[in-house]
Amino acid sequence: MQFFILNLINLFVLLNFIANAEWANWRGPNMDGSSSAKNVPAKFSQDQNIRWSIDMKGKAASTPIISAGKVFITTTDEGKKELLAVAYDLKSGKEQWSKVVGKGLNQDNRSNYAGASPVSDGKHVVFFYGTGDMAVFSHDGKLRWKKNIQEEYGKFYFLWTFSSSPIIHDGKIILQVLQRDTPVHPAQQGGGKQSSYILALSLDEGKEIYKTPRPDEAKSESKEAFSTPIIHKFNGEPQLLITGGDCITGHDPSTGKEIWRWGTWNPTKIGHWRLVPSPVAGNGVALACAPKGDPVYAVKLGKSGTLPNSSVSWKGKDEAIASDVPTPLFYDGYFYVAHNGKKRSHMLSCVEPSSGKIIWSEDLKVNGKIEASPTAADGKIFVITHHGEVVVVAAGEKFKKIHQTDMGPGRNGIVRSSIALSDGTALIRTDDTLFCVGK
Repeated sequence: MQFFILNLINLFVLLNFIANAEWANWRGPNMDGSSSAKNVPAKFSQDQNIRWSIDMKGKAASTPIISAGKVFITTTDEGKKELLAVAYDLKSGKEQWSKVVGKGLNQDNRSNYAGASPVSDGKHVVFFYGTGDMAVFSHDGKLRWKKNIQEEYGKFYFLWTFSSSPIIHDGKIILQVLQRDTPVHPAQQGGGKQSSYILALSLDEGKEIYKTPRPDEAKSESKEAFSTPIIHKFNGEPQLLITGGDCITGHDPSTGKEIWRWGTWNPTKIGHWRLVPSPVAGNGVALACAPKGDPVYAVKLGKSGTLPNSSVSWKGKDEAIASDVPTPLFYDGYFYVAHNGKKRSHMLSCVEPSSGKIIWSEDLKVNGKIEASPTAADGKIFVITHHGEVVVVAAGEKFKKIHQTDMGPGRNGIVRSSIALSDGTALIRTDDTLFCVGK
């Protein structure tokens, strides 16, 4: 009996390790940009240490995910103006299936409707697009259900093409829609007054579990958020963390009920401060990135209600600790913040969580700006630029650049997809190619 129990424990530990080594949502298994994956290649190029590569049908800012031996990705067929859900075999790169989920391409020329990353629980995979189309497939490509969020809950009111990735928690798909309350484009007219909300749907059927208002006091474009919610456990209890609308909030993920909020980083109510970076948490604090080069704020976890400014443990003191687009990384006890600074500098900074002390802050010496979010595993941090330049840096208290290479497409590129990591593998998506780095 004791031997049987030990085997069960070992099996549980093994399965948990395997799950933690996958990359099943945009920010990875810990929802902080990090993974426990091992043997992740540190040195590679377009023709070195590449397991396979695939020409993409269209561009998108979404990050590929890895689950149960498959790669899932949202993309576009630009010629047909279709929104696609695609699955590949992780070992070979062979396409497993491709489905048309929606029609349309973009609302503006800065992005397109395929900006949200898929998410999987190991059996189902969820795809969402800025048109409001959401579809859930089994891993072998069978459609479980499909619906359009705009058709059921009202038009999206965004100046820019909407993107926020869904997450899965406890059998629920959770999606945030942080938006304006009135239309901003002619196509949005007739939708009536709207508000921001958190939506939870059952993963198996798509039935509404809750739709919770997420109020704010922001003005105009500052109501808009393109961040993604995260689940973070603090003192053993999971919290749903959300940034946008000039504030950060913590919620009960089972009900959507707000537990606490802090804000604002925008006391003068500037009206053009849309928010892009998602929250990230570690060592008892949650980071919220104010837009447009303003500081990162570290809010202490564990309180309830509307928090005073004394709940801010620290804020960035200079432009090194700021981020307008990339979401910071938490890895092995430190935050890592990527930032496009003045004089065309492209910074990566290592920050101590409790104090905000800058351990190091270095210019990565790249040409393209950084809008993809840094990721880490196996003691290495991976950063990719608009131009497809990839920099690999050693994690820890001393800055060391391990590798730098150009994965394309070059100066005309707009690469925003983060690098997904699993055992022995790094997935790098450029504007026109998906590379699987590994042997």
